[in-house]
Amino acid sequence: MTKALFTDRHDRFRKLLVEARKRKGLTQIDMAKKLRKPQSFVSKYEKGERRIDLIEFLEISDALAIDPARFIKQLLR
Repeated sequence: MTKALFTDRHDRFRKLLVEARKRKGLTQIDMAKKLRKPQSFVSKYEKGERRIDLIEFLEISDALAIDPARFIKQLLR
């Protein structure tokens, strides 16, 4: 039995990240500049082509000025 790399929860996680970025009025380019990464980095995690680790999530949370704990609680609903 093959385990899926991306779950429904992961899909919700990435969609919530996109919503958070858009609520702040940021483009992917703006976000990439804040993260000091290429725009493709943002595009790939937003499209689900790339997973982000905990440290990257904390950096993204900081760039978006969002509370990571509150974000995770929203994910678990």
